[in-house]
Amino acid sequence: MRALVLRDFYDIAVEERPDPVAGAGQVVVEVIATGICGSDFHGYSGENGRRHPGQIMGHETVGRIQELGAGVAELTVGQLVTVNPVMSCHACPACMSGQEQWCSRRVVLGVAPEIPAAFADRFVVPAANVVPLPEDMPTELGALVEPLAVGYHAVRRGQPVPDDRVLVIGGGPIGQACLLGARQLGVKSLALSDVSASRRELCARLGAAVVDPADGNLADTVAAELGGLPTLVVDAVGISQTVADALAASGLGSRIVLVGMGSPRLDLDAYALSTAERSLIGSFTYNAAEFAATAEWVGTVPEGIDALIDGRVGWEGAPQSFDDLARGRSTASKILVFPQGPPEGVSA
Repeated sequence: MRALVLRDFYDIAVEERPDPVAGAGQVVVEVIATGICGSDFHGYSGENGRRHPGQIMGHETVGRIQELGAGVAELTVGQLVTVNPVMSCHACPACMSGQEQWCSRRVVLGVAPEIPAAFADRFVVPAANVVPLPEDMPTELGALVEPLAVGYHAVRRGQPVPDDRVLVIGGGPIGQACLLGARQLGVKSLALSDVSASRRELCARLGAAVVDPADGNLADTVAAELGGLPTLVVDAVGISQTVADALAASGLGSRIVLVGMGSPRLDLDAYALSTAERSLIGSFTYNAAEFAATAEWVGTVPEGIDALIDGRVGWEGAPQSFDDLARGRSTASKILVFPQGPPEGVSA
């Protein structure tokens, strides 16, 4: 089979690899499309230290089951599925309490270098991580389930209520997912801050009031849009400046969820956190129930969700897409890689 292999930083290419075989309790998934995540192209550049030469990346995926391993009875060959990449032990206290993302023995498909992942014609995964999708949905939307689950979980970490005033900082794929997650959870008052005009335009179509943080005082601008200072802020960038913006633009007692991972270390105005009794909350992935709920929601084809995909390439275009994203030459939010080539009649 073919697979996209990170040969070295800034060097990724399609290579032939052995076909995967399903072991007991596993399935082989034939890939329809896999999304390029920000963590993937930052891994391609070596910036984040979370990808390694020799690795086959890819964790935002949709495909069809090609082979069932022994003991797998609840799935069928040919079934349309997405895959929860968080593979946990299913036996520890975290797993037993439904918080699989806290499992100390978890590994993440597409992150763990020893596991060939979804930038391939096919890959093998535990059957427990396979989530069926409706056959009548546009198949490519299944590749959005994983990033949308990240956003849904992040907003849930902030314990939103319908009358919260919510500010999302960063209009990239995870920021977009946070907006949609907040909408799912009943939040009506939503604002989005981003320096990119194209991302602001997209997020406005998703129902957010959009602001440019370079235009005057962010707190005043956001408060004018929301009718008051935000009570919940989700930072989908995760650098010192955006955390500072979250503190400056939020009200007393507000909750700030940090889901962006733009920097491994941050400068933090501790007084702004403590004297205003704000809460800073970390968010990473999601639990299995949240992933399944997101897959079910995506299967309903919510209004506007197709706008999240703004690039489609086959194997021949994948290396250039990685390089363009890593070097800032592309402003695409979500590029999908189709091993068999993009579908006919769909704009790339």
